[in-house]
Amino acid sequence: MKTLSISLPEELSSFVEAQAAARGEAAPDAYLLDLIRSEQRRQRLRDLVLAGAASPPAGEADPEFFDALRARI
Repeated sequence: MKTLSISLPEELSSFVEAQAAARGEAAPDAYLLDLIRSEQRRQRLRDLVLAGAASPPAGEADPEFFDALRARI
């Protein structure tokens, strides 16, 4: 794992420490890591949504489509 050091103004540092404590995190760096992972997941989801929106229609979403989808899950 690579280490990354950042400097924060006192106001942001206090905010991060308070958020970490409120979430029950062991340390502020765990809170920041969670924020970064959340942003990474959000970007992945956005990319998937945009790829889906740009793709051609796969077919009509009729009752048979939903029946097959329910059977798969």
